[in-house]
Parts: sequence; structure tokens; C-alpha cells
Amino acid sequence: MQWTRRGMLAGLLAGIATPLLAEGASLAPATSMFPRRRGDGGAAPRQISSPDRLIAAAKLGGALGFVVADATTGTVLEAHDPDSPLPPASVMKAMTAAYALDRLGPMHRFGTRILATGPISGGIIQGDLVLAGGGDPVLDTDMLGDMAAQLAARGIKGVSGRYLLWDAALPRMERIDSEQPDFVGYNPAISGLNLNFNRVHFEWRRNAGAWNLTMDARAERFTPAVKLARVSVAQRETPLFTYQGGARDESWTVASAALGKGGARWLPVRHPALYTGEVFRTLVASHGIKLPEAERIDTLPEGQEVLRHDSQPLAELLRDMLKHSTNLTAEVAGMTASQAASHQASAVAMREWARGRHEIDPVIADHSGLGAASRISAAQMVKMLVDVQGGALPGLLKDHGVYDDKGARLKAHPVTVRAKTGTLNFVSTLAGYIDPPGGRRLAFAIFAGDIDRRAKLSLAERERPQGGSAWNKRAKTLQSQLINRWAALHA
Repeated sequence: MQWTRRGMLAGLLAGIATPLLAEGASLAPATSMFPRRRGDGGAAPRQISSPDRLIAAAKLGGALGFVVADATTGTVLEAHDPDSPLPPASVMKAMTAAYALDRLGPMHRFGTRILATGPISGGIIQGDLVLAGGGDPVLDTDMLGDMAAQLAARGIKGVSGRYLLWDAALPRMERIDSEQPDFVGYNPAISGLNLNFNRVHFEWRRNAGAWNLTMDARAERFTPAVKLARVSVAQRETPLFTYQGGARDESWTVASAALGKGGARWLPVRHPALYTGEVFRTLVASHGIKLPEAERIDTLPEGQEVLRHDSQPLAELLRDMLKHSTNLTAEVAGMTASQAASHQASAVAMREWARGRHEIDPVIADHSGLGAASRISAAQMVKMLVDVQGGALPGLLKDHGVYDDKGARLKAHPVTVRAKTGTLNFVSTLAGYIDPPGGRRLAFAIFAGDIDRRAKLSLAERERPQGGSAWNKRAKTLQSQLINRWAALHA
């Protein structure tokens, strides 16, 4: 297939990025003999490639470390460069989940409340109405729509004072990682009021030679238009997007060469409290409730609770976070657990927890693994996994499955693998548990990273770096081969 510049731009617009190898001679045999199991009869024993041979065949470059251990006793069964510190990528979310469960408990819920600072008379709040966020990372437009309907059902028609937004339950951040392109939706803002993972839906359609552009806060049942964020078409090929944020607005331009006939994607919102406030104001207006323009405040005033929406229990939110690798949920969970005054201080607090609770000392820069500054070794990760294997975390991890060398999942395989994956440019990680039928549980971590190659990428190259996809495929093949080896030899 021949790629044109225009075709490449269109592919970037429609898609969303997913974001020293020891190759010397080894005294270990190239293969090891796998002993017969009962029932194998006279079948010849299977041969299993040695780790050194698998690592050399992967040709990853950079550094690679792995550890597999008995999850009950912590006894290390096999390791390669176990203490090499590497970026954990999204495997960091498994550590964050353990931290949040330990500090908050699996039944913790995030509440979003509506407060009235004065009495209600004739349907009018004699004072201010406050939309107070508790950091709920999964609040969406449909949930806000239900709150609007409940407010109307209580006979509320308006407010004599102000419409206030309190988002200071968590430190405010415009983005998680400053080294990501502006337009990627997986690098959202964070605050005490979050909506739709702090993303706005941008859709474009070509009609009679002109572009029809819309920005909305859609969910399954409600699709309110959004004025906070706006977009216009610029006659250019690159850059794909430009962004400029004001005090109360967000302006985007998109390259005309990338639009094609039509499409859609989610763009990040940098003013999540104002975004949430605007959407709620639109939704209550559909019920005849009039609110003035929202004002964001730092101090929560006293008032009576008119209604509230509670999230699912933390354990359920973490299960979805680990499955879908949602960065916002990880950051909210970590910062809520620490109750620190800043994102940096929250990362330090989780590091102190890791030292005190698990006797490991990783370098932690965030709770999601989106940034590349964190450093964890395979040995440190496995130590944490061994320590918590009797708790809730193993059951919350995604069913990773067992794969063959071609990347196909082996159906009805007797071995269960529950794990968290992590991917950054030229970084691939995997950690979790291997549960064979009737055998002992294993805890493992595999960290690979070509840090020098990653560091050379320009900002424009980070969405789809040349060679990145092939490198990631080889890394995942190696992960599958190692898991198959361990399941056969140690289960």
C-alpha cells in the first residue's frame, strides 16, 4: 500500500495513539527439556527455548528485565536483569490500584453533590447553587442529565444567587504529561469535577463544499452542544491540530488536508470544571431551570445537600481502569488516596507507601504511567505483586490470555493469565499473575525499553513513530513466549 501525505494525516486524525538487551553468548542451553506430565504416555518431551535465546531473537535493543516468582512464597524461579529500572508505562496502574485499595478500601465511592446555600422558596434557591465535585473519574453526561431531572423533580426552578463550581477536591492539572501532543485524548486534564473523561466530541462533515463542524458532550442518551471548546479549519497540511486556551474557552484549529469527507474524534478539555458546569447548565435548562453563568470557586461554602450522585465502588472503577487503561481514573484514584496538595506530592506519597508497605523504592512521577520519568524494576514490581496476591488486585486484573508465537490467543487454554499491559513509544511492559489448573500461582513482570531510541523522537513523531509498531509486536511476542515457558516449567 502506498501512503500519501494526505492519507497519513487522515489516518492520524481518525486514530488514537496507543502510545541493553543481553545478546551475547550464554552458557545456558538453547532449549530445556519439559518433563512428561501424567497422561502423556510415550509422547516425546517438549522442548522449551531458553530465555537468552528468546531475548536474542526478539532484537529489541535497549534494556530488558524480567522476574517470575512463586506468588505465595516470593521465591524467584527465573530472572533476567531483574534490577534494571525502566519506565513501567501503564503497568504503573496496577501499583496505583493496590495503593488506592489499601488507602481507601474497595467500597469507596466518589460523590458529586448539588448544594444550596440558602432556603428554597417557591422553587427558587434563596442563595447560591453549588455543583461540588468529589473527583468522580467516570461521571458522564447521562449521569449529569439524571441529576438535572432529579433537581427538577424536587421543584427547583432557579436560583437567586450564583451558580458555583467547586472542583478543589483534587489538585487541578491541565494535562498529565507535558511531553504528549496537545490533541491526544488520553492525556486529559484532572480536577475535582471531571466529565466524559475530560474529553469533548469533535465531528466534521463535508456538505456542499463547506465543512460542518460540531463540538458536543455526547453520551448514550444526551448530546448537548458545547460552547467552551470550538474548532475551525485551517488551510494547511501540518500541524494536524493547534490549540490555544483562554481563561474560559478553548480554541482548536485542524488541518484541512487531514479531514477527508468526514469523521469524528475526542479531543481533551483543559477546563474540566467549566466544561462540566456548562453541560449541567444546558441540561437543567431543558427542564426549565434557569442558572446564571458558572463561576469556579476554591473554597466550598456551607449549604444543604439537595441531591448527590455516587460512583460505583472503587473496586469496580479500578477493574475498568485496568481493563481499558484509563489514565484519568488512575490519577484520580492515586491523588484521592494520597490527599496530597499537588500531583508531584501525590507521586511522592505513593513512593513512600511503596517503601513502607512493600520495602521497594521505585521512582514514581505519576499514577498512570503515561509519563516516561517513572522507573521500576521487574524485581520491585514482582515484590509488590507477591505482597498483595491474597487481596483484591489479582481478581481485578484483566484476563490477558495465553498466545502463540503468531499473536493468536489460544482458546480454552487451561492456564489463566491476569495481567496489566503497558505501552509507550519503544517501551513495552507486562505484569501480573499466572494461574495454572491445580498448580501454584506465579507472579511475574516483564519490562522492555529502548530509552535512547525513544528520547530521539520529536513531538511530531510520537503519535506514530517509524518502527514503533514492529518493535512493539516483537516485544509482545517475547512476552507471550516467556509466559508460555513459565506456565510449562513452573506451574
